[in-house]
Amino acid sequence: MGKVLKNSWALFAGFAILITAHGFQGNLLGVRAVLEEFNYLSTGLLMSGYFVGYFVGANLSPQLVSRVGHIRVFAAFASMASLSSLIHIVFVDPIVWIFARFLTGFSMIGIFIIVESWLNDRANNRTRGKVLSLYMFITFFGFAIGNLLLNISNPIQYEPFILISLLFSIALIPILLTKRKPPKFKKMTSIKVKDLFKISPFGSFSMFCSGFIFSAIFTLSAVYATTMNLPIFEISILLVSITLAGALFQWPIGYFSDSYDRRIIIILCAMLAIIFCFLSIAFSGASFDNLFIENMVKFNYFSTTMDKIKLFTFITLLSGMTLPLFSLNLALVNDYIPKEKFVAAGAGLNVIFGLGAMAGPLICSVLMNEFGPNGFFLHFIIFLFFIVVFGIYRMTRRKYEDNPESTFTPLPTDITPVGIELDPTTGADLSNTDKK
Repeated sequence: MGKVLKNSWALFAGFAILITAHGFQGNLLGVRAVLEEFNYLSTGLLMSGYFVGYFVGANLSPQLVSRVGHIRVFAAFASMASLSSLIHIVFVDPIVWIFARFLTGFSMIGIFIIVESWLNDRANNRTRGKVLSLYMFITFFGFAIGNLLLNISNPIQYEPFILISLLFSIALIPILLTKRKPPKFKKMTSIKVKDLFKISPFGSFSMFCSGFIFSAIFTLSAVYATTMNLPIFEISILLVSITLAGALFQWPIGYFSDSYDRRIIIILCAMLAIIFCFLSIAFSGASFDNLFIENMVKFNYFSTTMDKIKLFTFITLLSGMTLPLFSLNLALVNDYIPKEKFVAAGAGLNVIFGLGAMAGPLICSVLMNEFGPNGFFLHFIIFLFFIVVFGIYRMTRRKYEDNPESTFTPLPTDITPVGIELDPTTGADLSNTDKK
């Protein structure tokens, strides 16, 4: 691990600062949107704008990197992300913010691709597992720190947006000052979406539904907490709990998925998540009335402090059950294909996930607009129910195939196909880096 840090400290340092700014920005906008009295639909479109940009950037960024190079594209995208943060304080308007979030999503996917391809170049077949673990740790830790930064200043002020812009700019320094040459970019291959559905109908469908779930929980949790009239400190604690639960629950769930039918584990996770949704609704104190945001923020929903603690606990457990689904679905699809196609399958599943993620915040916001804050949980219940029903159906149609080459690997949800190559189980050949 020491050698890995020595060879890649600048890359990890820059990425850590950048992911902290990224985590801070997403939830800050959710809080600020409520304080600015944006309606739920506008807020949902705002949050979906990020994933639209992310999806578009995933297709265009590799071409830019191949044409211009890693360092220049990284600098351009980090500058674009910094600019998008400032746009939010200059033009406080939902339409402008949607465009700014599109820019953020477009730039962030490019940055992820660059960082992950760079890590692939620095890693070899002996060290890539350690590199992936460190990458995942920095991702979740950065998000957690970013959530805590909500407490540094009133979200209604301009200072938090200035800080985000500064962090995006500072993230450039370690990367631009590194002496090491950037890697040559390898063209990514993928399996077509329709072919993935043929290979694993349940794994592909579950990944599609996971996109709806993940995008909503990461973008609208702050909106939900704010409409529940929680103070900023409690909102930040809730968001940190969601992030950490998503990371920590991956290991025990992954262990059981490697020992039993992976489909059963996915179904059980979805069923438990549904239970936690209903429990969250029960202790939230909110009704299913269609109320305006400006009225909701003035209302005290919690009858006791214990009800609030219970709500926090159940939302945390909901996150712990749902966020490992990305890695579970990836492993399930890999159970039905040879090892040499793992990376290509990951690329195709990223597309499926992205299609769901683009619509997730919008649909969730529509439900919140119709049913009040509890629409947040209704969104998860709907798509988790789809996973359970289709999973049970598929188990009656196909026997489980245990592929010894396919194992569960905890992965951050924003990982790109380039990053998936860092998984030692993919069979990707990184031996050319051994001599570097």
